[in-house]
Amino acid sequence: MAFEGFSDKIQNIMKKIRGKTRISEEDIKEISREIKLALLEADVNFKVVKDFIAKVSEKAAGQEVLKSLTPGQQVVKIVHDELVELLGGTTGKLNFNPNGVTVFLMVGLQGSGKTTASGKIANYLRKQGKKPLLVACDVYRPAAIKQLQVVGKQLNIPVFAIEDSKDVVHIAQEGVKEAKSKGNDVVIVDTAGRLHVDEELMDELVRLKAGVKPYEILLVVDAMTGQDAVNVATSFNEKLGIDGIIMSKLDGDTRGGAALSVKAVTGKPIKFASVGEKLNELEPFYPDRMASRILGMGDVLSLIEKAEETIEEEEAKKLEKKLREATFNLEDFLAQMQQMKKMGPLGQLIKMLPGVGNQLKDVDIDEKQFSRIEAIILSMTPKERNNPDIINASRKKRIAEGCGMQVSDVNRLLKQFDEMRKMMKQIAKGGKLGGMPFPRR
Repeated sequence: MAFEGFSDKIQNIMKKIRGKTRISEEDIKEISREIKLALLEADVNFKVVKDFIAKVSEKAAGQEVLKSLTPGQQVVKIVHDELVELLGGTTGKLNFNPNGVTVFLMVGLQGSGKTTASGKIANYLRKQGKKPLLVACDVYRPAAIKQLQVVGKQLNIPVFAIEDSKDVVHIAQEGVKEAKSKGNDVVIVDTAGRLHVDEELMDELVRLKAGVKPYEILLVVDAMTGQDAVNVATSFNEKLGIDGIIMSKLDGDTRGGAALSVKAVTGKPIKFASVGEKLNELEPFYPDRMASRILGMGDVLSLIEKAEETIEEEEAKKLEKKLREATFNLEDFLAQMQQMKKMGPLGQLIKMLPGVGNQLKDVDIDEKQFSRIEAIILSMTPKERNNPDIINASRKKRIAEGCGMQVSDVNRLLKQFDEMRKMMKQIAKGGKLGGMPFPRR
């Protein structure tokens, strides 16, 4: 999980001071020392750490904090605000050519996840109403063109390639012509990776830049390489001039050193973060939301956006009506479970809940339980799903045999569902859920 190791350490430090009613200069020195160690252990650039600690210490030592009624909370806010700045301050959005086709040049080291990131960006932009075309300009790596074509086929996004040519500038230029003739408004050029910052291949990128005049150059870096990712970003920026960074494999980086260093070192924003292997697992990088996640404050906005992406408005209205009328059945329960699975791993969703995510971070969440419940419900007839009260002993036995489980498993599900239904009846009577009224449309 992204930042998990650093997040645990920083949350423990913040926990010590959050409730303090008095903070001395000695406390601030101790807090600064612990934060410094946490950042260094997260593989954050030393100069970045030094600057960050200096800013936090200076603001925390201010009289408005020392004399505040809640100085602990003030220090937490200072750390949060400085983390937001460190991560980039504001969200770095993609810029588009107002006068024609927008060309994005995708660059990076070999193995950074560049081809997959190209597909993910194309998929993301299509959801925003764009018509992307992928252009295959990695003519060196075996099967690189085929890989991009497979990604394009999975997403139903066109891929332009000239398989018998090694002239990448010509391929890219022909790709732009193809986009103009076919009505595509975005061209994403997937370039050859390099094992290290290689002069020959870097010259090729310089020629590509001159040949197609990309509106933005996006560097894909592997978050798990830590400080090396920052060095790579610095080299590419000096030699090519990048406009933004896509952080791949952020979901597997428990330290977070690259994401915490790269903006401060290069001055270039992280525009997207890849948070999984699937082609829809790419998110705009929001510094404020990420800082809140690191400090255990949750990320409700991202959770809402995930829900809006996967849950149809009409379905939400139907569910609300069923909750009001207390007619929620196992068919509805199954549909809601399937919607939740689309939103992503349950562990990730829970971490977005303020407070709750931090309390449950060590709880072993069995994702397979979803599949077991799904199997039991699918073994029922439509009549049984719509009216669980008719499920007697013989029906339970048949359902258990149908899904390869025990009758006790079926009993457990029915008991849990019955308890949930009783709670929903109480909600329907009072018109409230957890003290909150139902939203009125």
